[in-house]
Amino acid sequence: MLDAFLVPEKTVVTAKGDSEALDVSGAANRVFLVTLTIDEVIEQESIEISLFTSVDGTTWEAKPAATLPQKFYIGEYPLLVNLTATGNAKFVRVHWDVNRWGRGPTTPRFVCGVRIREVTPEALLEAKAEASTRR
Repeated sequence: MLDAFLVPEKTVVTAKGDSEALDVSGAANRVFLVTLTIDEVIEQESIEISLFTSVDGTTWEAKPAATLPQKFYIGEYPLLVNLTATGNAKFVRVHWDVNRWGRGPTTPRFVCGVRIREVTPEALLEAKAEASTRR
């Protein structure tokens, strides 16, 4: 079971950037839960993360496999990513963009981390069954 940090916990982010490449070729399932955890923010700023795939860990797809929309507040933000259709993708990485506006310093500052966990087929079936009972 793959369970790793693309961006280590409590990382201080002040500009756009990219995580290191992570090899996901050994994952038994191609569905992952990517979680952005924001521990500290300052007012009037945003962060947006995108997950990119690669065959070789060097050349990255131009279009992200998934994007978590802008976030502004402390919290945990999950994103379910299905890479089944991108069977040749062996590596993933996160790209983030940050923005700050308003008064005071214009440099954004987030303390955050991004975790990726493999989701088992059993967990997906259980979630699907639970969702169907809520309709």
